[in-house]
Amino acid sequence: MTTPSAAPPSTAATPAPGSAPHRRGALGPVGLVLAGGVSVQFGGALAVTLMPRAGALGVVTLRLLVSAIVLLLVCRPRLRGHSRTDWGTVVVFGLAMGAMNGLFYQAVARIPLGPAVTLEVLGPLALSVLASRRLINVVWAGLALAGVFLLGGGGFGGLDPAGVAFALGAGAMWAAYIVFSARTGRRFPQADGLALAMAVAAVLFLPLGIAESGARLVDPVTIALGAAVAILSSVLPYTLELLALRRLPASTFAVLMSLEPALAATAGFLVLDQALATTEALAIALVIAASMGAVRTQTGRGGAKEPRKG
Repeated sequence: MTTPSAAPPSTAATPAPGSAPHRRGALGPVGLVLAGGVSVQFGGALAVTLMPRAGALGVVTLRLLVSAIVLLLVCRPRLRGHSRTDWGTVVVFGLAMGAMNGLFYQAVARIPLGPAVTLEVLGPLALSVLASRRLINVVWAGLALAGVFLLGGGGFGGLDPAGVAFALGAGAMWAAYIVFSARTGRRFPQADGLALAMAVAAVLFLPLGIAESGARLVDPVTIALGAAVAILSSVLPYTLELLALRRLPASTFAVLMSLEPALAATAGFLVLDQALATTEALAIALVIAASMGAVRTQTGRGGAKEPRKG
């Protein structure tokens, strides 16, 4: 499927096995993807620190607005020549994107970043499991459920219930984002559909951000921090992944994306001082293992990778 960062793998001749240049070059795209993942999660951690100043909805509004402006300037999407179905698809894509971001930021305002991303990734994981009818996916689903059970301490007594609900809702919207990212990619060239969907999400979210944050959204420091969140969480990762996917197989990319809960937990610890208990770390490891297994099963059948959320 076409995604914000999708690009066809390079068809250049492959150096002979064992050559030093090939081994060094192979580290490049993987490093770019990991750098993009680190950027996303540290952008999320920065967003948490901005919430007392602008509110969760205000932070989402700033992120979407800045990301939309940058993508529209870079992509310069063509507005004419699209059917009503094309526009309907991109509008629904924008709605899913806005809802995904809004719900996730409401979650991280209430629960630590690592558990929030772990719960959110269950959406794409469920989609991957349901898309494949192989029996092995029962194992991956079981691992994920075990991880969720551990994360909740047997009943989510240690996590804010509203935060858990928001994170699961964000996961559902991430699954919808994947579906409509694919449909949008088939109807719009390159990243044009993403730029238009981001603009739709920004426009639809603006009233919510104004209602919650009001004049705080035009504070220069808030705008600067919000722009930093947008660059770290959207613009920079898309650019790095675009470069990486020219040389990196989609299956490898998808497995690397499965590491996001671990990256989120690291960012939460370093930036927000959110330490994990042993059971929480084990829970995150189980969900990562389930996600990796489901991705490998799906891509082994020719399935596409999961796109980066917007």
